[in-house]
Amino acid sequence: MAVTMTMEELAGADGLDLGTSDWVEVTQDLVDQFADATDDHQWIHVDAERAAEGPFGGTIAHGFWTIAMLPTLLGGMMEVSDSKMGVNYGSDRVRLTSPVLVGSRVRAVATIDHVEEKAGGLLMHVDVTVEIEDADRPALVGRILLLRM
Repeated sequence: MAVTMTMEELAGADGLDLGTSDWVEVTQDLVDQFADATDDHQWIHVDAERAAEGPFGGTIAHGFWTIAMLPTLLGGMMEVSDSKMGVNYGSDRVRLTSPVLVGSRVRAVATIDHVEEKAGGLLMHVDVTVEIEDADRPALVGRILLLRM
C-alpha cells in the first residue's frame, strides 16, 4: 500500500519508512529486451543453454537492469498528491551485491533518509535495498536521489 502525502508533508519526511514494494518476476523476455535496448548481449544474460553451464547456473539480469527497475519498484510505494512531476536525480553508494537469476522475483525496501530543497522542488535521499526472494543477500543496496516538483 502506497504512502500518500503532500509536498508540504514530504518536506518533513526525514526517516520515513516507505515499506516494501510488490514482487516483480525477472523473466528472460525482460532481460532480452534490456539487452536489446543497451546492446549488451553477453551470454550470461541471453544464452540460456550456455549460461546453464556457467558460474550462476542460468541466465542473470544485467546489473543495470536492477538499477533501471528502481522507478518501477519504488513507483507503487509512494504518491505525492500535489507534485507536478518527479525525476531521477542520481544515485549514491549503489552496490550490486548478488546476481539476479532469471526466474527469481525481486522487490524493494525503502526509507527516505532525508529531504532537502533543491532546484525549485524537494530532493529525496532514499535508502533502498532490492531483495531477491528466498536469497540470503540482496541484489542491490544504495541510496538514490529523487526530485519532486
